[in-house]
Amino acid sequence: MANAGPPAGPEREVLSFEDALDRLEAIVDRLERGELALEDALATFEEGVGLSRRLGEQLGGAERRVEELLREGAGLATRPLDAEPD
Repeated sequence: MANAGPPAGPEREVLSFEDALDRLEAIVDRLERGELALEDALATFEEGVGLSRRLGEQLGGAERRVEELLREGAGLATRPLDAEPD
């Protein structure tokens, strides 16, 4: 069966970061239970991949914004977000 267009799942809706993350966690739980038929599992996995990519892009954008704000601050230096403070 051919897909007639982009997925119509929640990843196409306007979800907050937190709502999208909750949706992704629910998808992972459903897939881990292994109770879905193959076609449903593939569609669910595809939705999860889309959400994961979107969340990654949002996190990358937030990191860039934080780094820019730190650069603009007087005397503040940037460091990776996962680095220990001095």
